[in-house]
Amino acid sequence: MKWEKLKPPEPDDPMCCCECDVSQCCDCEDLDEAFNSWLKSRHLKCGFQSPVLQAITENLEISMIPALVLLPLLLRIAALHFLLGVTVLTILPILVLWYYYATHQKKRRTLFFLTLALYSLAYMYYLFITEILPRGDVSHIQLCTVTTGMILTIVSLINTKRGPGFVTPDLYDTHKHDKHERIEVNGDVKTTKKSNIGQWVQCPVCKIMRPPRAGHCRTCGACVLRLDHHCIWINSCVGQANHRSFLMTLGLFLVTSVYGMSLVLHSICPGHYVLTAAFYCPGVYAQFSTALCFTCVWYSGIITAGLFYLMVVQLLNISFNVTEREAQLALRRGTGHWRLCGLILVTGEHSHGFTHNWLEFLTMTHGSSQSTQTDLV
Repeated sequence: MKWEKLKPPEPDDPMCCCECDVSQCCDCEDLDEAFNSWLKSRHLKCGFQSPVLQAITENLEISMIPALVLLPLLLRIAALHFLLGVTVLTILPILVLWYYYATHQKKRRTLFFLTLALYSLAYMYYLFITEILPRGDVSHIQLCTVTTGMILTIVSLINTKRGPGFVTPDLYDTHKHDKHERIEVNGDVKTTKKSNIGQWVQCPVCKIMRPPRAGHCRTCGACVLRLDHHCIWINSCVGQANHRSFLMTLGLFLVTSVYGMSLVLHSICPGHYVLTAAFYCPGVYAQFSTALCFTCVWYSGIITAGLFYLMVVQLLNISFNVTEREAQLALRRGTGHWRLCGLILVTGEHSHGFTHNWLEFLTMTHGSSQSTQTDLV
């Protein structure tokens, strides 16, 4: 079969976005199939490739190996010297960000970030039990508090992973049936049309009708009710059904992490304030165990700072009743405006005031459709 050469898009042609929510958008499925076929045809011309090797490469999830093997190794190397610690803790976030953008461009699901988060939580707790607890500076109440916080974080994460609320084909049929209400006036039954808040549109990829504020996730391959974003840290979408539990997971993790770091610094740097001890702790590198704990505090602090920024953005988005997906679409179309020093892009389309926005978020239902793709990874 002779493959035709793909024609590059003209400068005035509309670019196809990952959401396919613009009014004039190319057929993403046809474009993806044509481009993949073109890549495969070029790849086959380059030389021989074993089918077994290709199958292993496509199906084997190797993204878990760096988190499980390299993380404890790099942290122990960083604990050997102050300069090694600065170098390792500088390179690690850069590598994680690079892998994020590489994965985000390919629209692939990966277990790397979820594995990194869970393994970091477990490894920090392991060091807390084996290195900090024997020093005798942590009381039983403090140990129970840290343990309870970790357990609640994992339970909340499992609840978040139960699904964001996917759109099903029968949802639109139910909506059409409920658009009319029957009322009785003087013994006569009349049918009136309910007010329609928002317009249902057909997803160009799924070919199903979806309600307002729903969106298609190219990573999960499905439409999600009130799609906020696809979170790499939970390897799932954040939508109408799990947005509140996602916010709770972030809050529990941040509180537990900050409290655990304060206990560690209080133990290895006695006599210093917690904030001061994080930057100045004399004699911490005299023993490898204290140096390792100090390095892990900084590693935990980097992760906590990143998730704290995500938490702030989420709180601001809820306060202005805008989802991350709606903010991205408004940025592409130029219909939003930045607020609070560029922390949030406000569209003003769904906002009805701070109190009403939070009341709507706290009382929104899970939706009439739950995920059939529920998984714990």
